Amino acid sequence: MQTPWYKQFWPWFLIFLPMCAVIGSFVTLGVFTKNSVDLVSEDYYKQGKGINVDLSKIHVAKGFKLQASVVSTPQGINVSLDKGKLSLYPALTITFTHRTLPDRDFARTLSSDANGNYRFNLPQPIQGPWFVKVEPHNKEWLIQGRVTFPTHTPTVLLD
Repeated sequence: MQTPWYKQFWPWFLIFLPMCAVIGSFVTLGVFTKNSVDLVSEDYYKQGKGINVDLSKIHVAKGFKLQASVVSTPQGINVSLDKGKLSLYPALTITFTHRTLPDRDFARTLSSDANGNYRFNLPQPIQGPWFVKVEPHNKEWLIQGRVTFPTHTPTVLLD
């Protein structure tokens, strides 16, 4: 007497292989939908027009002979500003932008100590390439550059 098909090994083995592929594709789909990459900005036209404004602000910073450098510490980030022709160290807005993960972007408004150091603590250290923008509260000038974290030596943002 022959046993029914559902009690044999080979039908279940042949069903198991396609089921693994189906389950794997759903898992892959779930991973990709949760970790999507935003490479194109929705307001790319406005950002393109804003490049000219940013360039004029960079020229103002060069006119003031400003320089900034960024270094990471175990507690957070330290930004040093060489004030050049400015009479005092202004309050700065420092923006950190990740190139592919916009949900990790953040900005801090900081005041300096007597030596022009702006420090802030982070709950966890940041890693990888970041675009850093440094500008005063009145947005008169702009210093920007790319920094790869963690960095133990100061990275100059504007030459």
